[in-house]
Amino acid sequence: MLIDTHAHLDSLDDLPGTLARAREKGIGRIVAISSDLASSRDTVSISEIYENVFAAVGIHPHAAKTADSGALKEIETLAGADKVVAVGETGLDYHYLNSEKDAQIISLAAHIGIAYRVGLPLVIHVRDADPDLINILRAEKVSDRTGVIHCFTGNYETARKYLDLGFYISFSGIATFKKSEEIRDAAKKIPGDRLLIETDSPYLAPVPLRGKTNEPAYVKYVAETIADTRGVSPEKIAEVTTENAERLFRFERFER
Repeated sequence: MLIDTHAHLDSLDDLPGTLARAREKGIGRIVAISSDLASSRDTVSISEIYENVFAAVGIHPHAAKTADSGALKEIETLAGADKVVAVGETGLDYHYLNSEKDAQIISLAAHIGIAYRVGLPLVIHVRDADPDLINILRAEKVSDRTGVIHCFTGNYETARKYLDLGFYISFSGIATFKKSEEIRDAAKKIPGDRLLIETDSPYLAPVPLRGKTNEPAYVKYVAETIADTRGVSPEKIAEVTTENAERLFRFERFER
């Protein structure tokens, strides 16, 4: 079994067909990630319909300017829904600055507070902002309530700083790209018990499907690349990453 720990299911066309293809490829669970208040509502609804889908609720740093008190209050309420397993995605993105840095930092701090109060892990997005993010996570003592750095694109030295804070590191289709040697080096070196995989669907389709619309079924290509990088079988990566996702998101509470 494989688990896609990060997919924007609310952005995919033909969701029933997408999920059927994922099941055919052995994708046992999918974490549906939110990017704003509206998508948080949608991902919770999707998780209520599909047994193998679980939700994360939160406001992406691009939309941090919308994270007012009312929106954050509703995010916290949604975080209490039965199949919500994480808070996010939140974080810092200084590449596009769709929201000002101050707004992103305030939103991130608010999401960390929500995660503490509801007892859920964080799903963190970061781009061109690792130093600030690491400083904030240290100041907030997030090792008491950890999470995952999703779609990791840094080097091992950066990964190690997040590992020291207790975070898991998740790799996406970017790890399959020819020029991603530094990312694969990080994937090779991080401890096996902190490794996760994802698609970030519908974005970042892996080789050999680069440029196409991504979907959870394609997480197997990420697993194969990570397996090759680490010198183990794809089955071993499936086993390890499934165990890690089960532990981080506490899926055992949903077992019947």
